[in-house]
Amino acid sequence: MTELFSDKFRALVPQYFEDEWVEEDGLSEEELAELLEGKDFGLPLALREFYRAVGATEDIMEAFHFFWDPDELEIEDGYLLFLEDEDEQFTWGMRADQLDVPDPIVWRRNNARGEWQSEEGTFSEYVLDLFEWVFEEDEDN
Repeated sequence: MTELFSDKFRALVPQYFEDEWVEEDGLSEEELAELLEGKDFGLPLALREFYRAVGATEDIMEAFHFFWDPDELEIEDGYLLFLEDEDEQFTWGMRADQLDVPDPIVWRRNNARGEWQSEEGTFSEYVLDLFEWVFEEDEDN
């Protein structure tokens, strides 16, 4: 399988933590398969490679927002939910009918109103922008 997004996600470790990426920073294919066991949906390539690259790196998975562990992923309102903010005001997902797209558009739900709004960026774009915002904001303080 080609790794279109892996290098970008692996680069998060040295970029923000001044440490070399090691295989233990991500989930192995076996770990990911075990965590996804029983799910009746597949993951888009970008999300799969994100978990494979950094899914075991707590400082990334819980940086300002919380990425759901693969066994917690669920489809609700026609969206695969994968991220929420610390106050649980917003949840991010991707349309369930777009899971075969390698890098689908990310949508945000206002949990109080149940309304979805496009973030107008793909998963890989959104994630890389999110970490740039989170970690570079920390450097400014």
